[in-house]
Amino acid sequence: MGFRPIRMMAFAAAIALFASVAPVVAEAPAGPQSVAGLVNRLSPAVVNISSSHRIPGGNGVPYPKAPDGSPLNQYFDDLNPNHDQGGDAMDEAESLGSGFLISADGLIVTNNHVIDGADQVLIYLTDGTRLPAKIIGADAKTDLAVLKIDAKHPLPFVEFGDSDTAEVGDWVMAIGNPFGLGGTVTLGIVSARNRDIQSGPYDSYIQTDASINQGNSGGPLFDMSGKVVGINSAIIARGGASLGIGFAVPGNLAKPVVDQLAKFGHTKRGWLGVGIQDVTDDIAASIGRPDTHGAMITDVTSPGPAAGVLEEGDIILEFDGKPIPEMRDLPRLVAETAVGKPAPVKIFRDGKEQSLTITLGELKDDEQADATKSNTTPPLPSAPTSETAGTPTLGDILGFDIAPIDDVNRKTYALGSTLTGLVITSVKTGTDAYEKGVLTGFVVAEVNQHKVKTVDDVKAIVTAAMEAGRGAILLKVTDPTGAGRYIGVKLAG
Repeated sequence: MGFRPIRMMAFAAAIALFASVAPVVAEAPAGPQSVAGLVNRLSPAVVNISSSHRIPGGNGVPYPKAPDGSPLNQYFDDLNPNHDQGGDAMDEAESLGSGFLISADGLIVTNNHVIDGADQVLIYLTDGTRLPAKIIGADAKTDLAVLKIDAKHPLPFVEFGDSDTAEVGDWVMAIGNPFGLGGTVTLGIVSARNRDIQSGPYDSYIQTDASINQGNSGGPLFDMSGKVVGINSAIIARGGASLGIGFAVPGNLAKPVVDQLAKFGHTKRGWLGVGIQDVTDDIAASIGRPDTHGAMITDVTSPGPAAGVLEEGDIILEFDGKPIPEMRDLPRLVAETAVGKPAPVKIFRDGKEQSLTITLGELKDDEQADATKSNTTPPLPSAPTSETAGTPTLGDILGFDIAPIDDVNRKTYALGSTLTGLVITSVKTGTDAYEKGVLTGFVVAEVNQHKVKTVDDVKAIVTAAMEAGRGAILLKVTDPTGAGRYIGVKLAG
């Protein structure tokens, strides 16, 4: 079927009619506001980084070889740096990354993983200049590093902004060197904040959908005023390509680390000297807390800054004037606080909120930062669980049976000589205690933050909790090695 011809007169009339009734359409905007001016201003301060290191035990760097029998073979062998090295021959590995200048005299910020183990680091400026860089300092815990170049003249640089003001939905811009394509600009928004991707003890990443790929690591994430609000560090990717989710170290977390690396060559982090764990729903219910905010103290290092001030079972609600919504917020806040500073601490103890002051020490490499402590003690053989009828027994209510620690039980469950309390002799399958990981052979040292020595002590505390309408109790349990933690257990019956 072909096209039908249109009579010219009818066509002309139709055009005239349309022209007489068509509305006037305003010129549509060309698109979102351009960031070209911002890019032109900021790009000169963003650098490309090439780092290389020699890998021992390789087959050597490939080197030209003349045809067999050629007299040139001797010549090539003499020039080949790997000749006659055998197993000591070296391969060379190279990685690409990004960074940004923070001072006119050549200080550069990047990721630690970009330069980690490098024998040589080269910086490429936007004008094509290539300069060797010196590693001033690096910190694996936050994945940050500071480098220095000498350009013999002042260099353009950028400044950190306040990353706490970067809200979800705000526009951000990344400039970097993805796949070796220097000067690449991507635009997106802040997708989420305070992301914990299990990469280190101080995770609190800014998540963005601004495209970040391999080679963007260490590059800046700018807000729309041109301030650095993050350092692009990680991606969720398949096959090395971005899937629209990237993570940046917040500027407010990075800046004090960068300042310390530039000044000392290493970090000086605050140290509180405690072990902590989450406040679960059941723990909150057992002690009458309205929420699960805070970090619960499981042990206090002695000697240490918190010794004699904090106690096991305390819940830290605020540190240095900042609230602790989740347990993982405390290590970061402590690490960011200056060594030697008297820090105000708000805690919950014995049913009341209290305010204390602790002077922080300095975290050393051989000391553990505030962190959760897991207990992975394998279960010991359980004693037979007796069937009960009629009135629920203490074991029915708790979900486990307990007994005093006498010489027989101490030997049966391999309990240390210093452990005191009551030993768990059996755990009932399917109970809340069973689901929470309470095991036969654990020692109950406290119930609802009261030390217990007899079964009657536990009965009295459980009865009081049930009469007060509380559906859970707080146990401090210790495994046979002496490692303790708190568990909130729901009451049955």
